[in-house]
Amino acid sequence: MKVMTSRERFQRMYEHREADRVPIIDSPWGATIERWQREGLPADTSYIDYFGLDRVAHIGVDSSPRYPVHTVEETDEYRIFTTAWGATLKNWKHAASTPEFLDFTIVDRQAWDAAKARMQPDRDRIDWQHLEKNYPVWQREGCWIQAGLWFGFDITHSWTVGTERLLCALVEDPEWCRDMFGHQLEVNLALLDLVWEAGYHFDVVSWPDDMGYKHHQFFSLDVYRELLKPFHRRAVEWAHARGVRAHLHSCGDVNPLVPELVEIGIDALNPLEVKAGMDPVHLKRTWGEQLVLHGGINAVLWEDAQAIQAEMGRVMPVLKERGGYIFSSDHSVPSSVSLAEFGQIVELAKKLGAY
Repeated sequence: MKVMTSRERFQRMYEHREADRVPIIDSPWGATIERWQREGLPADTSYIDYFGLDRVAHIGVDSSPRYPVHTVEETDEYRIFTTAWGATLKNWKHAASTPEFLDFTIVDRQAWDAAKARMQPDRDRIDWQHLEKNYPVWQREGCWIQAGLWFGFDITHSWTVGTERLLCALVEDPEWCRDMFGHQLEVNLALLDLVWEAGYHFDVVSWPDDMGYKHHQFFSLDVYRELLKPFHRRAVEWAHARGVRAHLHSCGDVNPLVPELVEIGIDALNPLEVKAGMDPVHLKRTWGEQLVLHGGINAVLWEDAQAIQAEMGRVMPVLKERGGYIFSSDHSVPSSVSLAEFGQIVELAKKLGAY
């Protein structure tokens, strides 16, 4: 089979058809990139080009309340800063870790109403110069073009109001939750409508909505069905109306939610987090005809050459059957993985993922 572009590979996977090989992508932590640069990755070279990974281009829009962004404190080890969503967070500079959220501007309905008034789908929330410059390059290079959505449980609890506050609101004030999920989504879709109408088309819409943790979910199936599922459905229907695929990133154990996601037409699920309780082989055998599976390669094993090779040899031949698979770790590439080790994993993925 001839060598395909990244777009051709992804398209075949979403059609549940074989390609020259499965698409291979991943997301290293910043600390991982720093390590790789110490070990020989040129500072002016993308790890995607260095390892010959597939090309995915991203279209993003600004749907935030646009609160002022500024640095509160900075040292050699960390930076504390505010975000456009009104959160104050601490990021460690040289460690592979998620941010620590310290404070929030939106803490009740009144504060949300003020934020909501600031969230309007204006054209200046789109980086038109970036699109004009890069879109022709993406097309010429055969990139898979992905547009981003930013709504739902995960971004509301983590980036907007705080975890405890939202979990309580799911029970005590569900209408507030619906209002936040819905307004976030509708502003985002209105902005992507402007992008689409301007001729900047994309292949998939993708959004993060982590709904699970280790061996459990943040809320019940009933809560999902009543408060969040309608907005997931709305995003899927919007995408499908334009001939675009819908890709959901949801960390943790989301096993009980998978039938719900299939029912509303989600096309792809990521990251299939093994350490949390997801079994990619079982998912393939159960839902492989309906879902593109993306990830499922246990990140805990990546620094152990023998273990990761054995794991890839066990799961990849199953996951790639009849297409419908995108290779990556089941979270992000940790900084314990060397440049050489990652290169070996990529080469093995190209070998095992070939048709």
